[in-house]
Amino acid sequence: MSEPLLSVRSLERSFQAGGETLEVLRGVELEVRGPTSIAVTGESGSGKSTLLSLVGGLDRPTGGTIIVDGTDITTLDETALSAYRSRHVGFIFQFHFLLHDFTALENLLIPGMLAARSTAGTRDRARGLLGDVGLARRAGAYPQELSGGERQRVAVARALMNRPRLILADEPTGNLDERNALMVEDLLFPLVAREGCVLLLATHDRALAARAERRYELAGGVLVPA
Repeated sequence: MSEPLLSVRSLERSFQAGGETLEVLRGVELEVRGPTSIAVTGESGSGKSTLLSLVGGLDRPTGGTIIVDGTDITTLDETALSAYRSRHVGFIFQFHFLLHDFTALENLLIPGMLAARSTAGTRDRARGLLGDVGLARRAGAYPQELSGGERQRVAVARALMNRPRLILADEPTGNLDERNALMVEDLLFPLVAREGCVLLLATHDRALAARAERRYELAGGVLVPA
């Protein structure tokens, strides 16, 4: 049997608040062996964003392991974690976080530069991804010249730029109206499938979660099938 692409074991995360210990994650278990889409739902404060931050190497767990492609990222130092994020993870947040001094195309090129993948084919890939999200003609536009829906579509393209193994999407349609949210959803799932990624999605939107191949609820600090 092949090695899991992602293996989360006994994952715990607690925080100190007002002299008390707040246990957010209490032994999360998750195994992913190939490209798929996974939705995690749960109440506000249940730990959905915390889980994504841990898998993305943005935070460190209190206990447990997160193994990606055979490497336990909880043992990596900050330099190695930065390289892991650049090369293996694409992030999509509720807010687009585009750099306002750069065009849509340049916002896609920057991740490639940070991952030392600035090659002749990088610009072609960036333009191709903008075309995939319906923004080929907006490549030279700055974020302030784009609508909210267009900015989030650029964010989707940017997340895919470095051909990551994991796409971590935290409420990716949370700031959008219904029409633009559906447009982003209709683009996101096929693109992730085409690229052969694992999509780990945190959302309050049950309809969005229903589009994922696997669905879980985070309750009481653990993942349960939904």
